[in-house]
Amino acid sequence: MKYFFITFGCQQNVADSERFAGYLKKQGLTEAKTKETADQIIINTCMVRQMAEDRIYGHIINLAKLKKKNKKLKIILTGCMVGVAYKDKTGKYLQYLKTRMPEVDEFLPIEEIGFDNPAVRKNTGTAYVPISNGCNNFCSYCVVPYSRGREISRPYADIIQECQLLKKNHWKNIFLLGQNVNSYGSDIIIKSKIKTQNSKLQLKSQNLEPVYVKHLGKERIPTLFPHLLDEISKMGFEKIDFMSSNPWDFSDTLIDVIAKNKNINRLIHLPVQSGDDEILKKMNRWYTQKEYWELIKKIRQKIPEVEFTTDIIVGFPGETEKQFENTVKLCQKVGFKKAYVARYSPRPFTVSATTMIDNVPPATKKQRWEKLNGLINKADI
Repeated sequence: MKYFFITFGCQQNVADSERFAGYLKKQGLTEAKTKETADQIIINTCMVRQMAEDRIYGHIINLAKLKKKNKKLKIILTGCMVGVAYKDKTGKYLQYLKTRMPEVDEFLPIEEIGFDNPAVRKNTGTAYVPISNGCNNFCSYCVVPYSRGREISRPYADIIQECQLLKKNHWKNIFLLGQNVNSYGSDIIIKSKIKTQNSKLQLKSQNLEPVYVKHLGKERIPTLFPHLLDEISKMGFEKIDFMSSNPWDFSDTLIDVIAKNKNINRLIHLPVQSGDDEILKKMNRWYTQKEYWELIKKIRQKIPEVEFTTDIIVGFPGETEKQFENTVKLCQKVGFKKAYVARYSPRPFTVSATTMIDNVPPATKKQRWEKLNGLINKADI
């Protein structure tokens, strides 16, 4: 039996596919060189935007032709679309997917695969290492909490052990992944307070004193990410990356860890999404454009050579021309190295899709996208 992966979306999906491949290898399957020679085709889906979702529907139509030639071919769908379907208690979204894609034989939640399978790594230059899965933030436009669920951190020792093995096997670069890496370990800390004395001792024995992130004058959440990043940076890797970071969880301790460890990449991904305070509030992003700018300045003060990439959504419900121009001004001030600019599209079950009107015309969204993309990503157009 042979398998073939088709992966859509972000680095997290790539890492998930690598571990899914490890699971299949343990079951005795081998990788097919082409989809035409495969017995199973696994599609790891993304639905962060409507465009990504539409690409998957189109791909399934093409695979249907292949299935007519190979009657034994099995198509398995996993990833974000399936995650949303299985978390919808009404069952309506799963039924919608089955009706829309009758060629699919199995809808498999990625959580059933888990972190425990050794990854079959396709990227020979960089090893992807997931440190958490899911998100607790519920930005109003984002489907991730509905596709991946609440944030769950991998055990600290498991991540360290995996990184040590990667170093032993001569990997030079690693990439730590999570929907919000900055909040890594907050669930571990909370459980240690209400569970057994052994859990408390484990944190204490590893000298893992929680780092509390201060936001809006208050201590927001405890995190272990600065400890994790610092320990991994001392293993001797040439370059360490991490993604993604929410601005409101970027602690001073984390900045200090990056500053003192030169092998941590100086290109930091810090999603801003908008440069207008009213739009940020509607997005449920817990900072103002001024607070975001102050964070940029604070990081640059400690790490002068730092550069930033970001995510931006244009055409969010109700976004006026003036509000869009506020985003343009912030981008000009920050000077992003690169930006992943997206045109807003409503995502199932999100607050913006259920309570807001998608009232910015497609032509206006396109015009705003072209302006920002031209401003920031000059080399890409």
